[in-house]
Amino acid sequence: MKLTTKGRYAVTAMLDLALNSEQGPVPLAAISERQEISLSYLEQLFSRLRKNGLVVSTRGPGGGYRVARSLDQVAVSEIIGAVNESVDATQCSGAENCLSSGRCLTHDLWEDLSAQIEEFLSGVSLADMIARHRDRPAVHSGDLRRGQDIVIAPPGHITAPISRSAV
Repeated sequence: MKLTTKGRYAVTAMLDLALNSEQGPVPLAAISERQEISLSYLEQLFSRLRKNGLVVSTRGPGGGYRVARSLDQVAVSEIIGAVNESVDATQCSGAENCLSSGRCLTHDLWEDLSAQIEEFLSGVSLADMIARHRDRPAVHSGDLRRGQDIVIAPPGHITAPISRSAV
């Protein structure tokens, strides 16, 4: 099972939209620039998201998109499903024809895994993702390129930098 860019980009774009919609509708061009996703690809994804009632659009100057419902009511699984993505881990897409003679020996295992993934993604909302995003300390890619020591700890924990010679 592999979640393709379609599902990943849809979730990323929806999170960006949720994070940046406090000032009003968000243009797709702004999401495209921030997330480095093709504008034409975003247009295709948002067409599906709109048809599934996850976003609403506003036309004209100052137009763009906003999330259609409360952020705590939009689950990641809904976003992935809206763009026709699947989290099915079975080889046969659940059709039980893994082998020419029928089900493979591990069909139940992969079916159970698919159910666990779906349950997990159904339990994560955009509001949850925003809370998690805001709780994380900022790490800038430039810091990593310069080889600086970066220590990431949960909020409220005191850390001391670790020198490279100690590692």
